[in-house]
Amino acid sequence: MRRSKASTDSSDAGSAPLEFIAVGLLLLVPLVYLVLAAATLQAHALGAESAARHVARAIAQADGIRSADARAGAVLATTAREYGMDASAVVLSISCEPAAPCPAAGATVRVDVRTRVALPLVPPVFGLERIVSLPVEATAMQKVSRFWGAS
Repeated sequence: MRRSKASTDSSDAGSAPLEFIAVGLLLLVPLVYLVLAAATLQAHALGAESAARHVARAIAQADGIRSADARAGAVLATTAREYGMDASAVVLSISCEPAAPCPAAGATVRVDVRTRVALPLVPPVFGLERIVSLPVEATAMQKVSRFWGAS
């Protein structure tokens, strides 16, 4: 049996696995990084939303203004720790509608939580971690009982 020249040329033999590995790595590494970045962003978004909701509820159910401040700080610290957020980077804004000292009977407490998420695997060199961080914001509102402070 005669072999053709194409079948005896072995210069291409064995390159398919190498090409598969190279292309696989070129596609897999960015995909894994994208999944890590999305997971980090989602975790911080859930943490900010949870912090806003729980702080608003804690303020609305507090017995007094001092108690509301103490409860808000404790809830924020706990939520930041649970979701792996940097508590010092979380900005908390509390207001009441209609404008009154917060909390007030019958008012609606509005809590805004803002933080920034540093992308994973970004080294803290030349301020890169600040440049490539993404803002995350969450808002929650909670109605204060109209009988608040009556006891």
